[in-house]
This record gives sequence, C-alpha cells and structure tokens, in this order.
Amino acid sequence: MITLLLSFAVSAVVSGITGLILVPYLRKIKAGQSIRRDGPVWHMSKEGTPTMGGLLFIAGVTVATVVVGMSKMLEGECGHLFALAFSLVFAGVGFLDDYEKLKKKQNLGLTALQKFLLQLAVSVAFVLLLRYFGFLTPNLYIPFVGVSIPLSEPVYLAFADFVIVGTVNAVNITDGVDGLATGVTIPVALFFAATAFTWGSVSLGIFASALAAGLAVFLFFNFHPAKVFMGDTGSLFLGGAVCALAFALDMPLILIPVGIVYIIETLSDIIQVAYFKATRGKRVFKMAPLHHHFEMCGWSETKLFFVFSAVSLVFSAVSFFAVTGRYGM
Repeated sequence: MITLLLSFAVSAVVSGITGLILVPYLRKIKAGQSIRRDGPVWHMSKEGTPTMGGLLFIAGVTVATVVVGMSKMLEGECGHLFALAFSLVFAGVGFLDDYEKLKKKQNLGLTALQKFLLQLAVSVAFVLLLRYFGFLTPNLYIPFVGVSIPLSEPVYLAFADFVIVGTVNAVNITDGVDGLATGVTIPVALFFAATAFTWGSVSLGIFASALAAGLAVFLFFNFHPAKVFMGDTGSLFLGGAVCALAFALDMPLILIPVGIVYIIETLSDIIQVAYFKATRGKRVFKMAPLHHHFEMCGWSETKLFFVFSAVSLVFSAVSFFAVTGRYGM
C-alpha cells in the first residue's frame, strides 16, 4: 500500500510541475485546438484552447512508474513497464494525429485508416508480448460468474485486438466536453489500482495509482472552463492504459462494466450514424455522441462531468466486488 501511495504522490507532483510549465508553453506556441464545425455551436468559443495537454499526466505517470517501480523491475516484475510502454506507443499515435491537426489548422489529423492500422499493429504486438511473458492466457475470465472459458489462440488474439482498438477509440470519443474523459477515467484507474493491490500485483498497482494521480492533477487544468485539452495524445494514452491494465491482469471482460460510459458513448455514435443512413436523414439523438445529446437538452458541461463520473464510479465499485474473489481474496 505504501508503494502505491508513493507512486500516487510522485505522479501528482511531477504532473503538477509539468502542468505549470506545459500549459503556458502550449499557449505561447499557439498549439490551439480546432473545434469541429458539426459540434455544438457554443463549443466554438473554445477555439484556440491549448491541446496536447495529455503530456502533463503522461509525464507524471511515466516518472512515477519508472522510479517507484524500479525495485519491482529489479525483482523481475515488469508488468508496469509493459503497461507504460503500450500506453506510450498509443500516445505516440495520438501525438501524430494532434500534430497533423495543428499543422493543418483544422480538426483533421491522421486518416481513419492510418489510425486503425497503427492501433491494430500496436495491439497485436502487445497481446503477443503479454502471452510470451505469461501475463495473459487464452482463457476468458467472466466477472461476476467467476468462471473462465478457454479459447483458441487465433480466436483470442482476434478478440483481444478488437477489444483494444474499440476501447481506445471509445475513450477518445468520450473526450468531448471539459473534464469528461478525465473524470470518467479516474474511478477506472482507482479500480485497477485496488484490484492489483488485492491480487498482489504491486507493479501494475504502481502504474494504475500513478495514472489516477496524474488525472486528478490534470483535472485542475481540464475542468470547465478548460485551460487545456488532453488531445488525442492524452486520450489514446488513457485508452491504452485502461486496456493494458485489463489485459495484464488477464480480465479483459471487466472493461464492459468498468468502462460502461465509454461503451454507451460509442454505441450512441454508432446508433446515430446507422439510423441516419437507414432512414435517410432521421436521428435517434439530437446529436451524438451521447454527451452532446444531453448538452442539446440543456445540460451544462459541469453537470455532464459530475453525472458521467458518478456513473463510472458506481460501476467501478461494483466491478471491484465482481472480481475480488478470483484468487480467494
């Protein structure tokens, strides 16, 4: 527990110092976000708010994971380093996307195909790496029920890659209003920290604890009205981190309850597009994804933040009790 608290503290301090330097620097170099023209019209006032602020918590998580986790690495535990490396590679994909947007001065970065292929390549490599080092089995653990279903290696690999790419993009979709992805992901990170600690996986707990702290500090800058956005650099890092923890702990299906907000946000987008095409112009929601629908219904960004974060907190708590009995804890 002391190790996890130390990781939390180091990440918080590093993230805070980084934020005090990074946010003014991003503003100075005019690394401003371009706002989608098809979004809520009142979001246009956010045009020019600095983006790529995800570097703030990425710095905190990286330093805390490496420094606090050094002793675990020397003992041969490298789960936290695998999770960090996986998240950083996804952050790199997001950074390329953000850079392209800034260069073109519009909300268009990498193409959908480019992002998909890069994410798929990273996902395949990560799953194979976890299998090779014994973190992952092809047995699919079912939370709540407490049983595992054996799958063939090819089927599990296809399943894992689908889940990872889908989850990473779902987190990205959730990052649509001030503080939303941040507030929703803090309970998820705390869930993984608590689960890792309960199961005796201190190294993964170090990473999860550092993630929770980095996001808590980032929220100070990202809460409405946001002083900085995390950008795809940050949101893809978060998606990668959430997936890394779920798979390194060998329980990917826990992403369904613990990531319920991500799933609902994505489903609302899919339903809207499919219904629009099928009916030639009709809509299920006033605007998709779901947070924009509630905005159009009159919800403030602050209300969205608290309601969605509360839902995430409740489901994360339920998810913890759904898996604590796995190893007889």
